[in-house]
Parts: sequence; structure tokens; C-alpha cells
Amino acid sequence: MKNARRASLAALAVAMAMGGAGLASAQTAPAATGPEADKAAIAAPTVEPGYTVPRLKIGQPDLQGIWSNASNTPLRRPSSMPNLVMSDEENEHARASNPSNIRQATDDNQQQSDGLGDGKDLASGRGYNAFWIDPGSSYANVKGTWRTSWIVEPANGQVPMKRGVTGNPYGPRLGSGYDHPEERNLNERCIILGTSGPPIGNYLYNNNLQIVQSPDHVVIVSEMIHDARIIPLNATHKAKELSPWMGDSIGWWEGDTLVVETINMTRGGSGVMISPSGKITERFSRYSEKQVFYEFEVDDPSIYSQAWKGQMALNAIDGMYEYACHEGNHGLLGILEGGRAADRDGRDISEEGDREE
Repeated sequence: MKNARRASLAALAVAMAMGGAGLASAQTAPAATGPEADKAAIAAPTVEPGYTVPRLKIGQPDLQGIWSNASNTPLRRPSSMPNLVMSDEENEHARASNPSNIRQATDDNQQQSDGLGDGKDLASGRGYNAFWIDPGSSYANVKGTWRTSWIVEPANGQVPMKRGVTGNPYGPRLGSGYDHPEERNLNERCIILGTSGPPIGNYLYNNNLQIVQSPDHVVIVSEMIHDARIIPLNATHKAKELSPWMGDSIGWWEGDTLVVETINMTRGGSGVMISPSGKITERFSRYSEKQVFYEFEVDDPSIYSQAWKGQMALNAIDGMYEYACHEGNHGLLGILEGGRAADRDGRDISEEGDREE
């Protein structure tokens, strides 16, 4: 809604989509699928057989680089996919029939200028056509197996919400939602989107991040809204009165795995529902030359009936682009102008339509 993408990103979208497919297809999944295959895939080693994890001069395992989780694989498992792991044949069928991939191949012939000025570009009923998005064009291959969801526990691949828990992970809308920008939630205002983590998620575009290491810090820079998580190593958590947008994170090394623990989250700082008393634990392991294996666990008894876990592949890419959100935030401008038009007409639009709670 809010960000008019630069034409130069089209080349990046095509290159990354092709690159993601190549990275995924370079590995193959075992023929067997089902609950036992799922368990084996989850428990598989975090380093590719025969691969030696590189190390920096400071002695740490080398996680540095620019990585992408652009993928057809969603957080939650679709009801049409009963298992976590897909065979090669199932993966090819899922990829060919995925609506996003079909849209990328056919929607408006990928032409930025189609219908601009006469409305034809909106004939399909949406503000974005496929030219503007880069969600990935293949399912994720995590540790050598094709995955239908990031969630691996519970085994059904679903978020175990407690009954009666509702809300928007990006925070509530205040007031009418039409009077001031502060009344809109954080992602609409280009402050934070939540896919940067914790936990890291994937979205319509900008599914890219850079990891930078020093002896006493790790920095994870996301292309989405250029968020940066600065994680001190071997530190203690801050006072509870301090609640950074993306939570209070500290990290440490367990062998070749970077462990990051985040508490005291601010609502809106994560792409999942999390309370200030919840905890998110992430683990980063160098799986191969072209992949970092990423795991996360969300533990918040006030919201979820059990702790739940996910696994993800971060695949190497060549670079990231600067992200300009606020500069192209025409949607927010239109919302506030609509509110002023309603004022002039003497209409109260605070009760019109659905509201986020």
C-alpha cells in the first residue's frame, strides 16, 4: 500500500527469484515423506555433511554475508499440505501451482507502466501488480529437505494460540485512525514491520538481511525498513523499564551456533504476537557455503498454549538495496486526506468499516 518501488528493483526481483530457485534446486529431498521423515529432517545436523564451518580472524564461526529467506514457504503450514517435508515431485507440483508464482509469471506481463493513467493496472482488484513484489519463486530447502512451513513444532505446523486471545501483532490503532498519523499502527507509519525479527519472517518483498560480526557484537541489518538489530555478546539484559522496538536481545556462542535471546518486546516490534513477559530464542548456524540455518522458539504462556518452534533457510545473495518507505507512503496520506474530506462532509467515519484492535 505504502511504498512505490523503484523500477531498478525489477532486475533485482528477477535475479533473486532465479537465484533462490537455483539454491533450492541444488539440493534434493529424500523420497520418503510423512511423520518419520519430518522428525528426521528436524533433527538433521546443522552443518552440511563434509562442510567445514569457516572462522573469522577473531575466532568466531563466520556468519557474515547478505542472506535472503525469500520463499513460497509460509510461517504456518497450509491445510492442503499435511507434512512438513515434501518429496521432489511434491515440491515441483506445489511450486507450479503456487498462486504467487502464477501471478509473477502472468500478471500484467510484469510491465510497470501498464494502464497507468487509465486505471487498467487496477483491473485485477489490487493496488500492487506482480511487478512490485519479490516473495520468492520456490519453496524453502532447509538442510536438504523441501519445507511446507517454517513452523516445525507443533507437528501440525500451526501457531498454538490460546482460546480467546486476539489482537494485531503490529499494535493497536488509536482513536478514529483518520485524524493523526500517530493513530495508525507502526508498520503503516514505516517505523517497524516486524519481519526483521525476532523471529525473522518473510514478506512480499525485501526478504534480505546482512549479518556483521565483531568480537563483542553481532548486527543483523534488514532491508525491510532498514532495521538494524545490535546484539551484544555475553552481556546481561537491560532494565525492564527499557523496551526497544525489537526487544532486548543478548547473544552468546554455543559451539559453532550463535544463540540470541530476546525479552521485553514492545508490541509491534515482532511479526508474531508476543507480550512483554514472553521470550524468543534464535539460533544461527552456518550450514554450508551458501546457507545459514536459522531456528527460533517463541515462548509466551500468556498468549500460546505451548512454546512453538520454527526452522528456516537463509540463502546467500549478492546484495541489498536501500529501502525507502516513508518517502513513498502515499497510503497514509490518502487515509488522512479521506478523514479531512469526511470532516468537510460532516460524516463520522470512526465507526465505518473494520477496525484493528
